[in-house]
Amino acid sequence: MMHHALIMLLAGVGIPILAALNARLGANIGAPAAAATVLFAVAFCTAAVAAVLTGMHGFARLAGQPWHLFLAGGLIAFYVLSITWIAPAFGVGNAVLFVLLGQMISAGLIDQFGLFGARVVALSPLRIGGLVLMAVGLLLTQMAGRD
Repeated sequence: MMHHALIMLLAGVGIPILAALNARLGANIGAPAAAATVLFAVAFCTAAVAAVLTGMHGFARLAGQPWHLFLAGGLIAFYVLSITWIAPAFGVGNAVLFVLLGQMISAGLIDQFGLFGARVVALSPLRIGGLVLMAVGLLLTQMAGRD
């Protein structure tokens, strides 16, 4: 389990880096949608190599899956397009702050109701308090940078 936590920590480290890099690319070329398209081309190639290296399992069963499971692709496109357009003017820290707040709200609701087949983890008062403390901490980190 510890290696799972480390991998997810590294994925989290990558999100603001992704935001900063793609926002800068979009600003440099004057076309955020083009920058996002390039990002997805690189991501597709990376995922395709991973699929080949792990044996191409699962592709045959895609046709039988519920349509709503494919909405994840649209959600990641929305994230990349919005961060690429907004971060240069709004700031990477501000953009990621609101992304993290949205993630905390969404994750809490997914866990509370077991949405999309997720394991149910109730939003106890302690857990809600922890989420509120995290949100306040995120806000304080951004406010501290404005002194």
